[in-house]
Amino acid sequence: MKVFKFGGASVKSAEAVRNVAEIIGEYQNQKIVLVISAMGKITNALEKLLNLRSSEIDSSIADIERFHLDIINNLFSDSNSPIYPRINTAFEQLRKIIAADIENQQKRYASVVGFGELFSTIIVNQYLQYLGFKSIWVAAGDIITTENKCVDAEVIWDKSIQKIKSELHSLFVDNTIIVTQGFIAKTDNGDDSTLGREGSDYSAAIIANAIDAEDLTIWKDVPGLLNADPKYFDNTQKIDIISYRETIELAYYGASIIHPKTIQPLKKKTIPLYIKSFISPHESGTIVQQDAFADSLIPSYIFKKNQVIISISARDFSFIAEDKLSIIFDKLNQYNLKVNLMQNSAISFSICIDNKGETVHNFIIDMQKTFKVKYNDDIELITIQNYNQDVIDELIGNRDVFLEQKDYSR
Repeated sequence: MKVFKFGGASVKSAEAVRNVAEIIGEYQNQKIVLVISAMGKITNALEKLLNLRSSEIDSSIADIERFHLDIINNLFSDSNSPIYPRINTAFEQLRKIIAADIENQQKRYASVVGFGELFSTIIVNQYLQYLGFKSIWVAAGDIITTENKCVDAEVIWDKSIQKIKSELHSLFVDNTIIVTQGFIAKTDNGDDSTLGREGSDYSAAIIANAIDAEDLTIWKDVPGLLNADPKYFDNTQKIDIISYRETIELAYYGASIIHPKTIQPLKKKTIPLYIKSFISPHESGTIVQQDAFADSLIPSYIFKKNQVIISISARDFSFIAEDKLSIIFDKLNQYNLKVNLMQNSAISFSICIDNKGETVHNFIIDMQKTFKVKYNDDIELITIQNYNQDVIDELIGNRDVFLEQKDYSR
C-alpha cells in the first residue's frame, strides 16, 4: 500500500486534476490512499470568510462555489453527474455553519476552513470514479481523532491508528484507491479540528504509519527537496537523498516544502518519503530515509521572515534559572507560541518566534508583569545546514546580527 499526498497547487484547476489522475494511472495495480488538500488558495478564502461582514458573506461563498463549479464543469461532460448534488450539499452545509451562532472562535474556525478539503476530495474522488478507477471517499474525521482542541490539535494516536487500520483495510477489499482529506480531523468529542496550517503532509504521514505503507510520496511543484528557496537563490540544488534527522531540522527551521511533524510517524516505521514533482512525475525527486550516511554536504539555506526576538531578564538582576524558565515556557504554551531559537545567559533569556501580531503583543505585556522585557521585530531567521565560515560571511553580508548560534556536533 502506498500513500500519496497532493497539495493545493496540484489540484488548483481541471487540468491539474486530470494530471493527478494520470499520475495515479501509472500505479493502477497498487492500493493507494490519496490525501488531498484544498484546491489552490481556497483555505485562505475560507479564513477570510470568517472575518467578513454579514453583507459580504453570500457573495464570497458564491465566488468559492463558482471556482469549484468551473472545475467540475470542465471535468464532467454529463450534467446529471452525481458530483453536482454532492457538491451542492457540501455548500449548503457551509452556509448553515456560517449562519450558525458558534461562540467559540476556534470551533467556528475548524468547522469552516476544512470545507476546502471536503470540496477538493469530493471532486477528485468523483472524477476518478468517472474515469473507471475503483475509488472511494472517506471523511478524515472518521479516521483521525484528536484531543479536545479544535485548532492545531494533537492526535490521539491509539484511537486514530485503530480507526485507520479498521476502516481502510476493509475498504481496500473492494477498492484500489481511497480518497481522504488532509489537515482536518475530529476531536474525541466529535467536533471538527485541524492539525495546523499546511498539515496535510502530517495527515498523510499518520495514515502511512497506521497502515504500514510501503512509502509516502508528497507531490509538489518543485523537482524535490532543494537546498534553498528559489525565491532567494538563483542556483539552487536538488538534494537526492537525505536522512530523517536532517529533514526534521530543515522542516523545523522553516523549510516550507514539508510540514515539521511529517517525519516522526514515518521514522517510527522506517517508511521512506519521496518528494516528487507532479509536473515531471517520472523524475527521481528526493528520498528521505533512515540512512544517517545519506546526508548531502551541500549547504542548505532556510529563510524565515517576520520574526521577533524577545529578551527576558529578571527585574532584580537575579539568575534566569529553572524556576524562571518554567514560568516563561508556561506562558509560551499558554499563548501557543513556538520557539524557533533560544539562548540564555546568567541573567537573560532570549527567544526568536514567529510574529503572530496581537498574540505576541499580549504575550509581551503579560511577561512584563513579572520580568524586564525587550524585543526587536522585523527580524529574519537564517538557518544554514552544512555550513563553513565562507558561506556564513557571504550570506550575512551587511546584515546586523542580533543572535548567532553554531552547532559543532556534526
